[in-house]
Amino acid sequence: MGKVFTHMTMSLDGFVADPDDGIGELFEWYEGGEVTVPSASSERSLQVDEAGAQVLHEWIDNTGALIAGRRLFDMTNGWGDKHPVGAPVVVVTHHAPEDAAQRWPNTTFVGDVAAAVTEAKRIAGDKNVTIASSTIIQQALDLGLVDEVCVSLVPVLFGEGVSYFGKLAKGHLLLDDPVVVPGRRATHLSYKVRR
Repeated sequence: MGKVFTHMTMSLDGFVADPDDGIGELFEWYEGGEVTVPSASSERSLQVDEAGAQVLHEWIDNTGALIAGRRLFDMTNGWGDKHPVGAPVVVVTHHAPEDAAQRWPNTTFVGDVAAAVTEAKRIAGDKNVTIASSTIIQQALDLGLVDEVCVSLVPVLFGEGVSYFGKLAKGHLLLDDPVVVPGRRATHLSYKVRR
C-alpha cells in the first residue's frame, strides 16, 4: 500500500502563494534546468535540473491519486480534468460544481478531508496519494492522515501570503530527520511523520 504525503513548493518564509494567489518565483525551478520531465498535460513539460528530475519522477511515477481543495481546483479550472501528474484528482468541497460529471468526469468530489483520503487511497491502490492544497494538508495533519511531509523550498521571501502550514489542532507534530535533495532554485525536503 502506498503512503499519503503532502507536497508544495514553498518560499523560505513559509508561503505557497502571495496574497493574491500568485506563485511567481516559486515555480521557477520547474523551468530552470536542462532535464525535460514530461507531464500528463500535452501542453506542458518541465525543464528542471538533475535533482529536480529525480524528485519529480519519484512523485509523478508513484502517485495514484491527488487530493486538492476547491479553491485550487477552481483556480486551475480543474486542470481540464487532467492534472499534470496524470493521476485522478479528489476534490474536497461542500458543493461540487453542478456540471461536474460532464466537465470533470475523471475528478471525484467529496465533502471532507477524511473522505477524500479514503477515496484517494481506494483510487490509488498500491500507489501513493499526494495532498497538494495547503488548507487540506492542514486538516489532514490534524486528523493524523499524513505519512510524509514534502517541501520544495525555493530561495525567495514573500513576507506574506498563503501559508503552507498553520496552527495545529493538537499542538506540535514530530517529524523524522529530513531527506534532503539539493538542487538549483529548489531544495527538496521530505520528512516522515512520527507515529
